[in-house]
Amino acid sequence: QVQLVESGGGSVQAGGSLRLACTASGYTFRPTCMGWFRQGPGRELEQVAVIYSTAGKTYYDDSVEGRFTISQDNAENILYLQMNSQKPEDTAMYYCAAASGGLCLETADFAFWGQGTQVTVS
Repeated sequence: QVQLVESGGGSVQAGGSLRLACTASGYTFRPTCMGWFRQGPGRELEQVAVIYSTAGKTYYDDSVEGRFTISQDNAENILYLQMNSQKPEDTAMYYCAAASGGLCLETADFAFWGQGTQVTVS
């Protein structure tokens, strides 16, 4: 059974940095891609960043482009999200997710989800 566990959330002042980690276990397949999503207060779930497992290609939402970096340690099955120059609008519950197929462009492409870690920027 695939399990994804996020860590690294917390409170930070605007302009600060945090690094989220997502430790994966139980894989019986190689994920097509992995991604970070977030849901802020009163907002819908949104895709923040995606990394494609084979080519290492990355995608970022416009709101975080240039500030956030997604990366992965394939040997340790850990996904990271480095968040710099944070803004109050980055406040959200952050989730990591894994896809076993699809184009990884929509939430529905991701079948496996973690429980989330809270990030608060003030």
